[in-house]
Amino acid sequence: MVEITINGIKHQVDEGITVLETCKNLGIDIPTLCHDDRLEPYAACRLCVVEVKGKHNLMTSCSLKVADGMVVETHSDRVMRARKDILDLLFSNHPNDCLTCEKSGDCRLQDYCFEYGIEKGSFVGDKKTYPIDDSNYFYTYDPNKCILCGKCVRVCSELQCTDAIGLENRGFATKVVTPFDMGLANSKCVSCGNCVAACPVGALTPKRKERFRNWEIKKVRTTCSYCGVGCQMELLIKGEKVVGVEPVKEAVNNGLLCVKGRFAYSFINHPDRLKTPLIKKDGKFEEATWEEAYKFIVDKVRNIKEEHGPDAFAGLTSARCTNEENYLFQKMFRAVIGTNNVDHCARL
Repeated sequence: MVEITINGIKHQVDEGITVLETCKNLGIDIPTLCHDDRLEPYAACRLCVVEVKGKHNLMTSCSLKVADGMVVETHSDRVMRARKDILDLLFSNHPNDCLTCEKSGDCRLQDYCFEYGIEKGSFVGDKKTYPIDDSNYFYTYDPNKCILCGKCVRVCSELQCTDAIGLENRGFATKVVTPFDMGLANSKCVSCGNCVAACPVGALTPKRKERFRNWEIKKVRTTCSYCGVGCQMELLIKGEKVVGVEPVKEAVNNGLLCVKGRFAYSFINHPDRLKTPLIKKDGKFEEATWEEAYKFIVDKVRNIKEEHGPDAFAGLTSARCTNEENYLFQKMFRAVIGTNNVDHCARL
């Protein structure tokens, strides 16, 4: 443990953690646009700067480790002026389209500009005018809205291990691109959408069939049904319709999803989706209750077993089931039906 003074109050904190982590644990809010607990500290946005006694320059709290006897000011006049200047610079080179931006209401830059009183950019000059990359089937990349926090690049590299995107050029010309700037559709992007989930602004947005505002939806946590990993996600629900999916960070999937878990949710609202059991009667399928369906299955299994024996059955279970469900499936075939004819597809 080390002793650190923050805003005039002494605290005993764990050794080896950053000032940002310490403040978060103490309930002291420090703004940041580039930080992600899952990634290595990057200190790109500079918004998390704090004043440290004995240091000439302001220090980035996301990369600064605590030290015994350290004295820190998180909201001094100097710090507040620096944060306002940073936000002013970012907003001055940002499209002023908050009214129509899909990210409005869920944009970190918008939130911080409101908090720090940045109503418009005061720096006049050239603005980015890059073409929008609409080549990916599932999401759109608008480089003009990019604040170069680098989160998308680092998530793609450090967590997804795909390295489909990177930073090109220097200074004002810096840009997030695919190799040779050939567009997302012509890169090794796997369309997982984890870069979209990490983006704090509207530079990366999913292509949704239904538009909505963040305050119009409710979030319902559930488990992805596409495989047995058990990825946790939140369904975005507008009215009675699922309109989007977001990953959950504090879960087995650590805030990541695959392309199916993230974007393949349209089946939920599909008009042809089966909502009740169907039993074929006189050559036509008719709706039935679950009790009728279970009785029908039991009767059929019993009759076939009596007439042809247990080895007349074979069971193939799915990778979409959990380990527990697969165990129960094989147990039913071996102990109840009495056959070892059971297998697993072993793939998605």
